[in-house]
Amino acid sequence: MLYFAPWKTTVVTLVILIGLLFTLPNFVPESVRLDANGEPKGVFTVLPHKTINLGLDLRGGSHLVFQVDMEEVRQERLENLQDDARSALREDPPILIAGSPAVVEGQVIVRLSRPDDMDRALERLEELNEPITTATGGQGMTQTLTINQGDDDRTIRLGITEAALDAVRQRTVTQSIEVIRRRVDSTGTTEPNIARQGEDRVLVQVPGESDPQRIIDLVGTTARLTFHMVEEGVTINPDGTGRTPPGVMILPSERSSEPYLAVQRRALVTGEQLVNAGQAFDQNGQPAVSFRFNTSGARSFAEATTQNRGRRFAIVLDDTIISAPVIRSAITGGSGIIEGGFTLQSATDLSNMLNAGALPARLTPVEQRTVTASLGADSVARGETAVLIGFGLVIVFMALAYGFFGIVSTMALLANILLLLGALSGLQATLTLPGIAGIVLTIGMAVDANVLIFERVREEYRLGRTVTTAFEAGYSRALSAILDANITTLIAASVLYMLGAGPVRGFAVTLGIGILTSVFTAFVFSRLLISTWLRMARPKSLAM
Repeated sequence: MLYFAPWKTTVVTLVILIGLLFTLPNFVPESVRLDANGEPKGVFTVLPHKTINLGLDLRGGSHLVFQVDMEEVRQERLENLQDDARSALREDPPILIAGSPAVVEGQVIVRLSRPDDMDRALERLEELNEPITTATGGQGMTQTLTINQGDDDRTIRLGITEAALDAVRQRTVTQSIEVIRRRVDSTGTTEPNIARQGEDRVLVQVPGESDPQRIIDLVGTTARLTFHMVEEGVTINPDGTGRTPPGVMILPSERSSEPYLAVQRRALVTGEQLVNAGQAFDQNGQPAVSFRFNTSGARSFAEATTQNRGRRFAIVLDDTIISAPVIRSAITGGSGIIEGGFTLQSATDLSNMLNAGALPARLTPVEQRTVTASLGADSVARGETAVLIGFGLVIVFMALAYGFFGIVSTMALLANILLLLGALSGLQATLTLPGIAGIVLTIGMAVDANVLIFERVREEYRLGRTVTTAFEAGYSRALSAILDANITTLIAASVLYMLGAGPVRGFAVTLGIGILTSVFTAFVFSRLLISTWLRMARPKSLAM
C-alpha cells in the first residue's frame, strides 16, 4: 500500500510542478509577464502566463440590473396579430371587414361587414392559433390566442393568452441575456457575470469597468438597424408632427440642421441582413462605422441605390436617424460606411452592438452601483489575511497534535493550495470573496482527511501493528470515510454551481476544485512523503 513505483512518484511530482508553474504568474508583476500589447514575453512565452480572474467584489467594477420592457413586447405582438388577422381575412375568397382591425385594451377588435361571414371568419382566424412553443423548443397543449365573438354578431375579439405571454417573456429574457453577453464580451471584458434575476430582469456585473454609464449605453441600446428612403416634400412641424402620405413616417434625427425627417415606412434593408460591422474612418479621417450585408441584403441595397440615384436614404438606429446621405452612385458591393459624428469609442461600441445583434426588447436600468478598485483591494487584503490566519492556526494545531506528521500534513496542505491556485489560473475561473471563503473551507477539509488517516494509524499501532503496517492499514481503512465526506460535499458544490449565480458560483467553483485537490494531496502526496520517510528512517516506534 505504501510502496510507490518510480513512475507513480514521477507522475505525482509532475502534477505538483505543473501546479507550481500555473500558480507562479500570480506572484509575478504584469510588466514582467506581458508586453505593451498584453502578449506574453520572456520565459512566459513558453510557460503559463494567465492569472486568476478577480470578481467584481475583489477587483472593483460595475453592477447593474436591467428591466426587460415586456409591455413593449406585448404591444408588438398585438400589432403583429393585427396584421395577421387582416391578411388572413383578405385571403381568397376575401371576407369583408369594416375599417381595419384595431388594438383596444389589449385585444385586437375585428368588425365584419356582414354578419353571415362570422363562422367563416372565426374558422379562418383559428388558423392563426398555434400551440405554445417553450424556450426549449417543445410544444404544449395551450394555445397562443383567445378568439371569441364580441357583443354583437359582427365583432370578433382576439387576445394573447397569459401562457403565451409567459412563454414570450421567458424567451425574450433568454435572448436578451445572450445578446448582452455577446456585446459585453466584444469589449474585451474578462469574465462578466450576466444572469437572469427574477422573471423579467437581467443582472450584469462587469469587473474592472469603472464607468457604469458605458455599460448602460452598450447594453440598453436595442440596436435595431434599418435603411429607409427619405421622402422629400413633406411639411414637418418643429415638434415633429405633420401630415404624411400613406406609408410614410416622421422620425427624429441626430442632425441639428434637420431635427426630423420623413421616411418611407418600408425598410430597404434591415440589420438582420448584416454580416459584419467594424470601426473605420471616412474620407476626412473621422471615425465611422463600416458595414457589409449578406447576399440578399447586398442585392436589395444595390437595387435601391441603382433606382434612386440623387435621392437620400436614412440609416435608422432604434427609430432615430443617425445619417441621411445622398446616393451619388449605385452601391453594388454590399458594403459601405455610416458617418454620424462618431468618436473612436462610440464607433467601436456601435459596431460591437450591430455584430452582437438587436435586443428583442428594450432594457431599462433599475439599479446600478460601482465597486471601487480600492474597496476591491481592501477585500483582497482581508481575504488574504483570513487565509493566512486559518492556515497558521491549522499548522499550529497539527504540529501540536501529531508532531512530525503534522509537518507532513502542512506540506500536503501547501501542495493543496498550490494546486488549487494553479487550477483556478489555468481554468481562468473568477475568484470572488465567497470564493476565498471556499479556499478557507478547503484548508479545513484537507486537514480533516489527514486527521482521519493519522487517528486511524494511531488505533492500528495501539492494536500491536508495526509502524509500517499501521500506516498501510490507516491509509487503506480511512479511504472510504474520506471519499464519502468529499463526494457528498462535491455533490453539494455541483448543485450550488448549477442553481446559483455570481458569487455563489464562485464559492462552488473553488470548493469543488479544492475537494479534488484535497483528496489528491491528503491521500496521494502525503502518502508519498510518509512512504519516503519510512524507507529512509526505518522507525521502530511511532511518536505521534
